Amino acid sequence: MPGTTASPWSAPTASGALDATVRVPGSKSITNRAYVLAALSRQPTLVRKPLDSRDARLMLGALTALGGSADARDDDVLIQPLRPQGTEPVQVALGNAGTVARFTPALAGLGSRAVLFDGDEAIRRRPIAPLLRALTDLGVEIDDEGRGAPPFTVRGHGGITGGKVELDSSASSQFLSALLLAGPSFASGVTVRLVGDAPPSEPHIAMTLDLLRRFGAAPERSGPEFHVPATSLSLAEYAVEPDLSTAAPFAVAAAVAGGTIRIEGWPEHTTQPGDWLRSLLTELGQRAELDATGLTITGTGEIPGARLDLHEVGELTPVVAALLCFADGPSVISGVAHLRGHETDRLAALATELSALGAGVTETEDGLAITPAPMHRGLFHTYDDHRLVMAAAVLALRIPGVEVENPATVGKTFPGFTATWQSMVGENA
Repeated sequence: MPGTTASPWSAPTASGALDATVRVPGSKSITNRAYVLAALSRQPTLVRKPLDSRDARLMLGALTALGGSADARDDDVLIQPLRPQGTEPVQVALGNAGTVARFTPALAGLGSRAVLFDGDEAIRRRPIAPLLRALTDLGVEIDDEGRGAPPFTVRGHGGITGGKVELDSSASSQFLSALLLAGPSFASGVTVRLVGDAPPSEPHIAMTLDLLRRFGAAPERSGPEFHVPATSLSLAEYAVEPDLSTAAPFAVAAAVAGGTIRIEGWPEHTTQPGDWLRSLLTELGQRAELDATGLTITGTGEIPGARLDLHEVGELTPVVAALLCFADGPSVISGVAHLRGHETDRLAALATELSALGAGVTETEDGLAITPAPMHRGLFHTYDDHRLVMAAAVLALRIPGVEVENPATVGKTFPGFTATWQSMVGENA
């Protein structure tokens, strides 16, 4: 169901070609992985320019509850390793943060307390059962009363032996990342053999392996099998890249409205799936130029229809779907059935909301079919999903009168999004 808010956001419409420079905050995916590895390290780690958002703060809160601590230092955060903190039960607040729900239960198994995990109603509907089964197979005591979902309790017994385990990670690559991130702290490390369909978002798996190496682990991969030996982690400091998925609406804005958008700090080499936007925009006839200062997108305002398999970059789907509503012909997005288990059922939400404003959008088995049509003003429901706020902002560039429900939900990854977006469009006014 749509969320509710008393104050929808009147997203701005571009009156001409855009000309703006923007900077987006640190990557959520990298920030929360770095926080977990820092908490498992033998010495403090200074994480430079991490994301400061609801999800990142929930991760810091979880690590604090589990025996760590975090000290903010200007734009940086010093993470202290997890230390024993007694045996009294504690609770971890998950909010609707998938990384917190999936990355921290194994950490609770390393301690000696009962830890209750629970959060927003939406997190209780997001898939996690395969991860809980794998942790149980590795010897972690978990009481979920058969739900395979929050709320659940992890009862720590002072460590996890580790070893070999099979895992179905087809619903989320985060299940695999959760085991790999914690694996160096298991007595015997961990060997994960994937079963079932391939996990979505291969770049996020590569991101996990890259971060493990940076912190001193030696992960190995052979086909569907991953191995991380037990080791002592350590990294004095780590700098977080800008979030390229959060940069997506700004990148496509130039294609929708025309003009030039410069995104500062876009890395020249990265494992982030959002980097795929450069090739997409080029394929769609826009110009994307990367140099040491960032990425410059020069758009034409003309967008061809396309057939896109977004299995590896599914989180970009809301913004890309909004972009394709302005194409000169039909488009198909495929490979993203797993989005039905994200912050909301993103496929159903996009089909409903885009169609309500006039576009011809229908769900397919694993994606969306988009037939552009004249669109009109109206209220765009966001279902407590930050990426839907961003998709609505893209639509409003060409459609006057788009009201965006509950814009504050974008605080999950970019609390300053609406102000930055207004400034981008305002520079054109």
